[in-house]
Amino acid sequence: MLRRSFIQSSLGTLCAMPMFGLTALSNKKESKPVWLLEWIKILDQQMPIFTKSRVSESSKKHFGAFMDATEMPNPHSTAGYIARACMLMFCAESHFYQSKETLITVEQAAEALLKFQYSDGTIDLLSTNFHSTPDTAFVLENIIPAYKFLKETKITGSGKTLAFLEKFIKNAAEALIVGGIHTPNHRWVVSAALVKINEVFPDKRLVDRAEQWLAEHIDIDPDGQYTEKSTHVYSPIVNRALIDIAEGLKKPELLEHVRKNLLMTLYYIHPNGEVVTEASSRQDRGVIGKMSVYYGNYRYMALMDNNGQMSAACRLIENTNSPQALSGYLPYFLENPKLWRELPANQTLPTNYLKAFPYSGLVRIRRENWDCTILSKNTSWLTFHKGNAVLQAMRVACSFFGKGQFDSEKIELLGDTWMLSKTLEGPYYQPFEKDQISPDGDFEKMPRNLRKQSEIQKLETTVKIIEKPQGIEVEIEMKGTENVPVSLELIFRPGGIFKGVEQISNSYLLSSQLGEYLVGEDKISFGPGKIEHKGLQLRGALPAIDAPTIYITGFTPFNHVINIY
Repeated sequence: MLRRSFIQSSLGTLCAMPMFGLTALSNKKESKPVWLLEWIKILDQQMPIFTKSRVSESSKKHFGAFMDATEMPNPHSTAGYIARACMLMFCAESHFYQSKETLITVEQAAEALLKFQYSDGTIDLLSTNFHSTPDTAFVLENIIPAYKFLKETKITGSGKTLAFLEKFIKNAAEALIVGGIHTPNHRWVVSAALVKINEVFPDKRLVDRAEQWLAEHIDIDPDGQYTEKSTHVYSPIVNRALIDIAEGLKKPELLEHVRKNLLMTLYYIHPNGEVVTEASSRQDRGVIGKMSVYYGNYRYMALMDNNGQMSAACRLIENTNSPQALSGYLPYFLENPKLWRELPANQTLPTNYLKAFPYSGLVRIRRENWDCTILSKNTSWLTFHKGNAVLQAMRVACSFFGKGQFDSEKIELLGDTWMLSKTLEGPYYQPFEKDQISPDGDFEKMPRNLRKQSEIQKLETTVKIIEKPQGIEVEIEMKGTENVPVSLELIFRPGGIFKGVEQISNSYLLSSQLGEYLVGEDKISFGPGKIEHKGLQLRGALPAIDAPTIYITGFTPFNHVINIY
């Protein structure tokens, strides 16, 4: 289970909340905008759901803690509940405002949270990381604002709970001052947590440690993307962390990285408001990515820079995501009332462009209601979106010595054609010379790479992609060794219906001139097809994806042109 699975399975978006710069907590009922009041109402309505995930039997080891979807009590779910409850107890408009009953539950949860914490100040992420400094930092994203909200609420009897939370934070601080990390983004998450702790409990060691991480420089490339290229998970997390650090340490120069990433991301938006995820090197690769994860980033920078494009991005996110999806950002706005202000006037977002991102290994083509992504170093080397009809991947493989799944090291532009290519070899091996043979006949002492090669088979694959008036043309050519079976996959997002194809079990064959995939009023057309055999899953190819898939098959020499529009 992924880190965010712990977070989201029982607590929704709140637990993954951004924690941007705090100016002053505000609970002025009369001044809150209508949409903020709506978010409070939504979170109020969701609160009863969490009782089902609470360990309520006092005899249980983790009494007072909260469980994830697998019924594992864990610090992430517990911290998420504490954050939500403390925030709603702080909101005068909430049904839980200054609730003594809720305070009792929070106190028990806070005590349980301390039991999850080791003597070194760390906690576990049960799915993978143990005694984890980074996961301690992630949990602090909930606990620090929870402490602030509860303290400001001034509810009678909250002293014990505040003491529990203070102890957790200070213990965690000791872990963050000395603890290590795994991934690039962890540096900034840990640094942001150090800065936020310092705002509540000042300690020069916290700032010094953050500065030590910052000395490594921010890992952003000339395209504007961070090392992990994780557009749905870690890019917005890094942006959030850098904003926290910039405000807390008075380093506005860090905002330039956030600015650069957000402006680049405008070219990663699909027509239906989703974000391109296929180039990620993390767990969000190829997932359906909602732009809601960037809402706090864009709103902060839109108001900071008076930037109309970032305002337009915010409004696009509001129009393509439900209030429920955005309500998890409530603590962000309660912490910083400056962000209640009206956004600047919109400026036009890019919706008609051809733009290459060489450092991220992709090319983006968008023409208003359709877009295409071409990818290097990816077996799913092309996507095509048209509204909610989505070709989520094209793949091609051949049964060439069990290694025929195609990907390309790079994308080249020749004239108006984008080219992907790969060359494979399949050698046979000769006997060793006498002086190379191990006297005891131990085969492990006679590695194959030392044998002479012979009868070397070769296969060259080239994919050419050309933009056409209504879409794209894709030509796949495989040549070299003859009579090698080939299988081309067009993998669509579930939810639509096909026309013009033949269904075989859970797969579809395209032998006609034109196939169609329809999702509501949105339609992708593709063709022509070709079926020369029914060996769909070839040896050495990746397993079939659990999604509606069209197959086109043939043998080498293989040359097929397919239009997608």
